[in-house]
Amino acid sequence: MGGGIGSRFWPFSRENRPKQFLDFFGTGRSLLQQTFDRFAMIIPPENIFIATNEKYAGLVREQLPNIGENQILTEPTRRNTAPCIAYAAYHIKAINKNANIVVTPADHLILQEHHFLKNIETGLNFVDKYPALLTLGVKPNRPETGYGYIQTAEEGEDNIQKVKAFTEKPNYELAKVFFESGEFFWNSGIFIWNVQTILDAFKKHLPDMADILNGDKYLTDGERTFIDENYPKCQNISIDYGVMEKADNTYMLVADFGWSDLGTWGSLYDLSNKDENSNAALKCKSFFVESANNLVSLAGNKLAVIQGLDDYIIAESDDILLVCKKQEEQRIKQFVIDVNLKFGEEYL
Repeated sequence: MGGGIGSRFWPFSRENRPKQFLDFFGTGRSLLQQTFDRFAMIIPPENIFIATNEKYAGLVREQLPNIGENQILTEPTRRNTAPCIAYAAYHIKAINKNANIVVTPADHLILQEHHFLKNIETGLNFVDKYPALLTLGVKPNRPETGYGYIQTAEEGEDNIQKVKAFTEKPNYELAKVFFESGEFFWNSGIFIWNVQTILDAFKKHLPDMADILNGDKYLTDGERTFIDENYPKCQNISIDYGVMEKADNTYMLVADFGWSDLGTWGSLYDLSNKDENSNAALKCKSFFVESANNLVSLAGNKLAVIQGLDDYIIAESDDILLVCKKQEEQRIKQFVIDVNLKFGEEYL
C-alpha cells in the first residue's frame, strides 16, 4: 500500500512526492524501494503489487522500473485501507483463487530483515492451513501514543496468539498501562491471509463494499473503467475498523524485527544517530550551540547552526521551513490545513 500523503512528515513529505517515495537516511533507496527489495527476497517480483493513488503511478514506475504495468493498482480517489485491500484481493483472486497474501504499507522501516522474512514465512504457512486473519504485533519497548494496540488471549503454535481486542491510539496514561501489563502489542499494520478468507470477511463485515468491488472485469481491458466508476462509491474506512475489530478469526504473530512505521518526525528522531547532547541531523551538516534533543533535516548539502533550542524539529524542504516543538508534532497536520487555507495548495 503506497497511496498516502504522509502529512505528519510535512514539509519533507509533500503532496507531489510523499514519504514512501523519499530516501530518509541517504541509502540511495526510498522506503517504497526498500519494501519491494525486502519482499523480493521471498516472493517472486511478478507477484508483488503496489496499490497507490493514480497520481503516483508515474513515481512508482520511476522508482520500480522493472515491474509490469499490471502490477500497479491505481486508486482514483483515497478511501483508506479497506477499499484498497478489497480491490487488491479481488484482482489477485482473478490471477490465483488460492493465493496467500501479505499486505504491508510501503513506508515502514525494518531493521532486521532476516527476522522479518522469517516471520512472514511463518505467517504464510499459518494462513495456508487455517482460515485466519493474521496481523503482526510488535512487543512495545515504551508507552507509545502514536500506535494502535492489540490485546491477545491464549498463545498458540509458532508464537501466534488469538486476538482478544484491538485498541486505537491511547493517551499516555493508558499507553503506560498497556506497556506495563505485557498483554498488549503495537499494531504494525502488516497483515497475512488467504485471499478467500479476507474476501469472506469483507462479505460478512463490509458487504456493501464487497458488492461494489466484486465483478468480472478483473484482468480484462475493462478493469480500469470498472475501478474508476466503482471505487469512489466505497466507504472511507480502515481495514482495522471495517474488518479486523469485528471478525472472530483474528490472530497475531508476535514479531521482533526492529520495526518502525516512520509515522512521525519523533519516530524518525528515535531511530537517528545523535550527538552527546541528543541532537540529530539528517542528510545535512549541523553545528549545535547550547542546544539539546533536536532533530534537524535540511534539503541539499546545507549547514544548520542552532543555538539555544531544546527539543525542536527544524525541517526544510524546497520553499518551506518548519520549526516546531517536538512534543507538539501532532499539530503538524493542523499546520498543513492552516497553511492551505491561508496560502493555498502551493505549499502542500
